Amino acid sequence: MRQGFAYIWSMKHISILVPAGDAVVGSIEGPHKVLSQVNDFLRDRGQEPAFRIELVSLTKHRTFNRGLFTLHADRTLDEDFRTDLIIIPAPHGDLREAVELNEAFIPWILAQHAAGAEVASLCLGAFILAATGLVDGRQCATHWLGAQQFAAMFPAVHLVAEQVITDEQGLYSSGGAYSYLNLVLYLIEKYVSRDMAVCCAKVFQIDIGRRSQSPFVIFQGQKDHEDEPIKKAQEFIEKNFAARLAVDELAALCCLSRRNFERRFKKATSNTVAEYVQRVKIEAAKMSLESSQENVNEVMYSVGYSDTKAFRTLFKRITGVSPVAYRDKYSRKTPARLAA
Repeated sequence: MRQGFAYIWSMKHISILVPAGDAVVGSIEGPHKVLSQVNDFLRDRGQEPAFRIELVSLTKHRTFNRGLFTLHADRTLDEDFRTDLIIIPAPHGDLREAVELNEAFIPWILAQHAAGAEVASLCLGAFILAATGLVDGRQCATHWLGAQQFAAMFPAVHLVAEQVITDEQGLYSSGGAYSYLNLVLYLIEKYVSRDMAVCCAKVFQIDIGRRSQSPFVIFQGQKDHEDEPIKKAQEFIEKNFAARLAVDELAALCCLSRRNFERRFKKATSNTVAEYVQRVKIEAAKMSLESSQENVNEVMYSVGYSDTKAFRTLFKRITGVSPVAYRDKYSRKTPARLAA
């Protein structure tokens, strides 16, 4: 409730999990740092802190990065306590193994959620969140690098790989890598105030307005399957993306009927043939915009498009930005010298 410039809230108990196995330490330390800074800002204003932040682990001490980091947990799961928000950091390494190593957290997360706790996953922490079953039938984001494996492991979850933040009635997820900071800001705005979220965005220099990770995605066609004729078609598309590629010709290349080819292609790659061709073409256009001096129309022609409006519309739909904006952000220009 807002009263002038003062806010009234109840202190939230935040439990940041310390995963078993290896983990991205920054996704543990980062939220702890930003949320702790909120408390410091509030104390400076003569107000009560908003968060009680604790690290929760299976054991009191955990080492990461081959012993480079050691984290000391405030609590372990065998202690009896209630929390308001569980933050699941990103595991590192084999993701299927990471889920198995962290199975002991799942009953505890479910029990806390049943008692009213909210749950937030950061980056690849979505794999552990999804393993609880809480996001079955709901939207969930993760790092685009893990999107295909996530979709295969958790088909009941509505994966939204392009989004940076999802909020499904107290079940949150974030996109890849440091975009977890956008979710942390979102939670600060929800629990404390918009003003505090903006203040933290400025101090930590986080783009508070970012909602899509599409500009960062590098399309890598799904080839982790056993359908060899479809792999042959994928490789042909990737080598001949500038040509006009007809589905009938691709089906004939694989000695399959069009209907059977389209069905098997979608099953193997999670894309329709048309979607796959478009993604390959746009990925090639992105690389050209990053590295060449060609203008947008020249890039468009080089990847097989002739309709400027259609190309720009498709490019923006896939990447989230226009071709010109993409070039301005990612082109390999000589960096400007800083003023002495």
